[in-house]
Amino acid sequence: MSHQTGIQANDELKAVFAEAKEGNIRVIKVDIQDEQLQCANRLAAVDDWESDYDKLIGPLLDEQDPCYLFYRLDSQNNQGYEWLFISYSPDFAKPQRKMLFAGTKATLKKEFGGGHIKEEIFGTLPADVSLSGFKKHKTHESAPPPLTDQERELEIVKQQEMRADISVDTKQSHMTGVQFPVSEEALAKLAELNEKKLSLVQLELNTENETIVLADAKENVAPNDLTKHVPDDKGRYIFYLFKHTFEGDYMESIVFVYSMPGYKCSIKDRMLYSTCKGPLLDVATDRVGMTIARKLEISEPRELNQDFLQDELHPRKDIIRQKFAKPPKPAGSRGPRRIHNSPSPTTN
Repeated sequence: MSHQTGIQANDELKAVFAEAKEGNIRVIKVDIQDEQLQCANRLAAVDDWESDYDKLIGPLLDEQDPCYLFYRLDSQNNQGYEWLFISYSPDFAKPQRKMLFAGTKATLKKEFGGGHIKEEIFGTLPADVSLSGFKKHKTHESAPPPLTDQERELEIVKQQEMRADISVDTKQSHMTGVQFPVSEEALAKLAELNEKKLSLVQLELNTENETIVLADAKENVAPNDLTKHVPDDKGRYIFYLFKHTFEGDYMESIVFVYSMPGYKCSIKDRMLYSTCKGPLLDVATDRVGMTIARKLEISEPRELNQDFLQDELHPRKDIIRQKFAKPPKPAGSRGPRRIHNSPSPTTN
């Protein structure tokens, strides 16, 4: 979910936007100053949009300060000219400025008019938003997203289930989940996390009473501090409000983590935690109304950090894993070649 800053466009910028719809402007640079969206620069078209692109966009970029850019394409729709919206936020910019631009992005797009924006890109380097960077973005956007190992395994299971021949007399012999009731205290804390009042809620099984109870609940836990709060010798159901930015947008995503530290727990606990997981997620989504962005499983709490959660929520499309090359067979593995001479004919 994106959250806005309340910053609005000033009158000058609104007038520039109105003029731009007539096709007299090629590029508009927008900055945030004095808690207002302002026009920092405007340039007219010289040639076609591809020829103008790098000549006009490049000089407008600052390696240490974010900005927004509206670039007019030559194509049109029923509302007029179509535009490319560029959100530029360099890594070396001040964190406060980056968060400010991330939280004002949606407001600016609405002010300009979403129907006029045909394409949108985000970049942290000038090369990201150059003409070649824009074309690479279009190529990646049209490619199917890569599957994680868990998603790939799930796809295989689904395919096997579709191929399975199940007759009328077939009986189901496996459990789909054990329904342990969730305590009222645990439900209340899940509701608080869903309302963004908490950032971390951990639940555990009470095997004696056969219930799911609250283990811990905290506010403002940073992603890199998660390992301090998750035990490494007990199973846990973790609901975490992950606050982060992605492609210039500030986001708050609820992540569910099933933590089971392997053989440090008994076989009974591992089986119960595994079978109770599905029904618990149904309670969180159906009764609490929670939207879970990602469901993860870990065996070591030290795996939990900012980079891990970011990569799981937003897998990179440009990662190409190198296939393992099969080593050649050792020389002479089949043994020396043998020459068989045909027997000479016997003479009488």
